[in-house]
Amino acid sequence: MDLGVTTSKDRVTTSAQYVGIVSIPANYTVDETVIASHSDPRGQDAKLFAVINHSGEAETAGLHVPPTRVMIFGNPQAGTPLILAAPTVAIDLLLKLLIAQNADGFITISYNSSEYLRLRHHIPEELLGNIAVVEALARQVAE
Repeated sequence: MDLGVTTSKDRVTTSAQYVGIVSIPANYTVDETVIASHSDPRGQDAKLFAVINHSGEAETAGLHVPPTRVMIFGNPQAGTPLILAAPTVAIDLLLKLLIAQNADGFITISYNSSEYLRLRHHIPEELLGNIAVVEALARQVAE
Protein backbone atom coordinates (compact mmCIF):
# COMPACT_ATOMS: atom_id res chain seq x y z
CA MET A 1 0.00 0.00 0.00
CA ASP A 2 1.52 3.34 -1.06
CA LEU A 3 0.81 5.93 1.61
CA GLY A 4 2.92 8.67 0.02
CA VAL A 5 1.18 11.88 -0.93
CA THR A 6 2.50 15.02 -2.60
CA THR A 7 0.65 18.09 -3.78
CA SER A 8 0.58 20.39 -6.74
CA LYS A 9 -1.22 23.74 -6.77
CA ASP A 10 -4.61 22.19 -7.41
CA ARG A 11 -4.48 18.48 -6.58
CA VAL A 12 -3.09 15.83 -4.28
CA THR A 13 -1.11 13.01 -5.85
CA THR A 14 0.62 9.93 -4.48
CA SER A 15 4.32 9.17 -4.77
CA ALA A 16 6.42 6.30 -3.44
CA GLN A 17 9.16 8.86 -2.77
CA TYR A 18 7.16 10.29 0.15
CA VAL A 19 5.68 7.20 1.77
CA GLY A 20 3.49 8.14 4.70
CA ILE A 21 3.66 11.90 4.20
CA VAL A 22 0.52 13.88 3.48
CA SER A 23 0.88 17.40 2.07
CA ILE A 24 -1.93 19.90 1.75
CA PRO A 25 -1.86 23.42 0.32
CA ALA A 26 -1.73 26.38 2.70
CA ASN A 27 -3.52 29.65 2.03
CA TYR A 28 -0.91 31.95 3.61
CA THR A 29 2.85 32.47 3.79
CA VAL A 30 4.90 30.19 6.00
CA ASP A 31 5.21 32.83 8.73
CA GLU A 32 1.52 33.79 8.57
CA THR A 33 0.57 30.11 8.82
CA VAL A 34 2.76 29.58 11.89
CA ILE A 35 1.46 32.77 13.56
CA ALA A 36 -2.16 31.82 12.84
CA SER A 37 -1.66 28.40 14.40
CA HIS A 38 -0.54 30.09 17.65
CA SER A 39 -3.44 32.52 17.84
CA ASP A 40 -6.37 30.27 16.86
CA PRO A 41 -6.15 26.79 18.43
CA ARG A 42 -9.91 26.14 17.92
CA GLY A 43 -10.11 23.67 20.75
CA GLN A 44 -7.40 21.28 19.52
CA ASP A 45 -6.07 19.44 22.54
CA ALA A 46 -2.39 19.72 21.66
CA LYS A 47 0.36 21.83 23.16
CA LEU A 48 2.86 23.54 20.86
CA PHE A 49 6.30 22.67 22.23
CA ALA A 50 8.55 24.29 19.61
CA VAL A 51 8.81 25.83 16.18
CA ILE A 52 12.02 24.98 14.35
CA ASN A 53 13.07 27.62 11.81
CA HIS A 54 15.15 25.62 9.31
CA SER A 55 15.48 28.50 6.84
CA GLY A 56 16.50 30.93 9.58
CA GLU A 57 19.20 28.58 10.83
CA ALA A 58 20.43 28.04 7.26
CA GLU A 59 20.76 31.82 6.86
CA THR A 60 22.96 32.03 9.98
CA ALA A 61 25.27 29.51 8.28
CA GLY A 62 25.35 31.58 5.07
CA LEU A 63 23.05 29.18 3.21
CA HIS A 64 19.63 29.65 1.66
CA VAL A 65 16.57 27.46 2.14
CA PRO A 66 13.09 28.71 1.18
CA PRO A 67 10.93 29.50 4.23
CA THR A 68 10.65 26.24 6.16
CA ARG A 69 9.32 25.65 9.70
CA VAL A 70 8.56 22.53 11.69
CA MET A 71 5.94 22.82 14.41
CA ILE A 72 6.31 20.24 17.17
CA PHE A 73 3.30 19.55 19.37
CA GLY A 74 1.69 16.90 21.49
CA ASN A 75 -0.36 15.93 24.49
CA PRO A 76 1.03 13.63 27.21
CA GLN A 77 -2.44 12.24 27.91
CA ALA A 78 -2.65 11.10 24.27
CA GLY A 79 0.99 10.17 23.70
CA THR A 80 1.67 8.16 26.84
CA PRO A 81 -0.85 5.37 26.06
CA LEU A 82 0.65 5.17 22.55
CA ILE A 83 4.17 4.72 23.92
CA LEU A 84 2.97 2.10 26.40
CA ALA A 85 1.20 0.14 23.64
CA ALA A 86 3.84 0.61 20.92
CA PRO A 87 7.15 1.88 22.37
CA THR A 88 8.78 2.58 18.99
CA VAL A 89 6.19 5.29 18.30
CA ALA A 90 8.23 7.49 20.64
CA ILE A 91 10.61 8.15 17.75
CA ASP A 92 7.74 9.84 15.86
CA LEU A 93 6.38 11.69 18.89
CA LEU A 94 5.95 14.55 19.44
CA LEU A 95 3.79 15.08 16.36
CA LYS A 96 5.10 17.44 13.69
CA LEU A 97 3.81 19.72 10.96
CA LEU A 98 6.22 20.84 8.24
CA ILE A 99 5.25 24.20 6.74
CA ALA A 100 7.38 24.95 3.70
CA GLN A 101 7.56 27.04 0.56
CA ASN A 102 8.85 25.44 -2.62
CA ALA A 103 10.92 27.19 -5.32
CA ASP A 104 7.71 28.31 -7.08
CA GLY A 105 6.40 30.02 -3.95
CA PHE A 106 3.78 27.33 -3.27
CA ILE A 107 3.23 26.68 0.48
CA THR A 108 2.41 23.22 1.81
CA ILE A 109 1.72 21.74 5.21
CA SER A 110 3.01 18.18 5.53
CA TYR A 111 2.71 15.54 8.22
CA ASN A 112 3.01 11.80 8.79
CA SER A 113 -0.35 10.17 8.15
CA SER A 114 -2.00 8.46 11.10
CA GLU A 115 -2.36 5.28 9.06
CA TYR A 116 1.35 5.30 8.23
CA LEU A 117 2.24 5.68 11.90
CA ARG A 118 -0.22 2.93 12.83
CA LEU A 119 1.33 0.51 10.37
CA ARG A 120 4.91 1.53 11.12
CA HIS A 121 4.57 1.05 14.88
CA HIS A 122 1.71 -1.48 15.09
CA ILE A 123 -0.47 0.93 17.03
CA PRO A 124 -3.73 -0.67 18.19
CA GLU A 125 -6.81 0.60 16.32
CA GLU A 126 -8.40 1.87 19.52
CA LEU A 127 -5.50 4.34 20.00
CA LEU A 128 -5.47 5.69 16.45
CA GLY A 129 -7.49 8.72 17.51
CA ASN A 130 -4.61 9.75 19.77
CA ILE A 131 -2.49 10.60 16.72
CA ALA A 132 -5.26 11.56 14.30
CA VAL A 133 -5.22 15.07 15.78
CA VAL A 134 -2.30 15.83 13.44
CA GLU A 135 -4.66 15.75 10.46
CA ALA A 136 -7.14 18.12 12.10
CA LEU A 137 -4.35 20.49 13.09
CA ALA A 138 -2.92 20.51 9.56
CA ARG A 139 -6.29 21.34 8.04
CA GLN A 140 -6.91 24.02 10.67
CA VAL A 141 -3.52 25.62 10.03
CA ALA A 142 -4.08 25.48 6.25
CA GLU A 143 -7.32 27.53 6.39
